[in-house]
Amino acid sequence: MDAMTSPSVTDFYDDGSLGVVLAELEPHADKSLVIEYGGRTIQPGYHVTEVKAGSFVTLDCGGNPDQWHETILQVEDIPSQDGSDFMKVEKFRKILAQVATRIELDAGARLTFEVGVPGTPMQVFDVHALEVDGERAVLRLAARPAICKPRHRAVLIAEKSSCCGIAARNQTGCCA
Repeated sequence: MDAMTSPSVTDFYDDGSLGVVLAELEPHADKSLVIEYGGRTIQPGYHVTEVKAGSFVTLDCGGNPDQWHETILQVEDIPSQDGSDFMKVEKFRKILAQVATRIELDAGARLTFEVGVPGTPMQVFDVHALEVDGERAVLRLAARPAICKPRHRAVLIAEKSSCCGIAARNQTGCCA
């Protein structure tokens, strides 16, 4: 009796860094790398047009400084010119390895995708999940929302306080 296997899914909610994503892809070198973004599947001829290694130092609207490293992959969503299938995971990893011989790529850097069809504005995406099933490794991207960091932090603190504040803890036990 053949056992049905469900797809393997890795969520990158906590860490969508370059190193983590590449490590998750590594065992799937022979699979086709399919990218899903903005409600569509990228075309089989997609092309990594540029790799950027950035270091950002910022000041948000509340006067709070921040800094981080980011690896940005610019990807052009185009059809295959010769009828070939999607790029293999191994080729994608080799592209990034080749780039790393010329510019320093920080494995801990946030991984960002800038994706677009020629003639349209690029859209910015974060890595959301990797689903591996059969012959495909599907990298699911999620649109990066604009946020006001001070307001976002205040909401997170309020949510944590409502569950884990002393009064709430005594009544709900949600922070056990």
